[in-house]
Amino acid sequence: MMTTRVSIRGAVCAAVLILALAFAGAPIARAQGAVGAGASSSESALPAQPKPNHSSGANSNSPPDAANSRAQVTISGGGIRDVYEPITGSQRLWWVFISTLGPRSLLLTGPLSAGIGTALDHPREYGGQWEGFGQRYGMRLTGISTSNAMEAGIGAIWGEDPRYKREPEKSFGGRVASVVEQGFIARGRDGNSHPAYARYMAVTGSNFLSNTWRADSEADSTHAMERTGYGFASRIAGNAWGEFWPDIKSHVFHHGN
Repeated sequence: MMTTRVSIRGAVCAAVLILALAFAGAPIARAQGAVGAGASSSESALPAQPKPNHSSGANSNSPPDAANSRAQVTISGGGIRDVYEPITGSQRLWWVFISTLGPRSLLLTGPLSAGIGTALDHPREYGGQWEGFGQRYGMRLTGISTSNAMEAGIGAIWGEDPRYKREPEKSFGGRVASVVEQGFIARGRDGNSHPAYARYMAVTGSNFLSNTWRADSEADSTHAMERTGYGFASRIAGNAWGEFWPDIKSHVFHHGN
């Protein structure tokens, strides 16, 4: 009974944190987007160009939380190139939602994580029955929701884009390398890759924060660091899903027709 009350308290705390960070991050991101749009860069030296074509640069095979929707502009000489568009406040909110409550989280990684924990009876306070499975599922959800909200909210301060960018034009080995690399780097407002500082703080911070509502047997620094490692491994696994699942789905449906 005590464990159940602690889990409920943790869920409430996580929900409040999600709302606070998400709504705080959205206006910051919108303000920064406006500043970034007027900032000087190599783009500003170009002559005035036609309005970017948002649809022609979008990758229809990308998952909804991927950052593959790019504008295209015409450059001198008649060439076409992609231009990175910084993530907006509403896109941050959508990323938090789909990464936390999307089908992949609720129907794949959530049950898998809870199932493994139940099979191993870890933490032992939850037991090995369906009630224990439900508590582990809920605990995992509070952790991932807190981490996602922190990453999106903190990253809004300096324009860190939490979305995964598919690279289907690369070789298989190159795509695998990108899957791993993007677990630790993210694009900034300038479109270049930088260390994902907001992610580092979010994954680590959320796992230490969750010690306040976790079962006693795993509410310590050692387990928090262990969960942090799992958090980055989970991000890499999610990147792999985002990179390759659209191709698999397209292939299956193509042959199905």
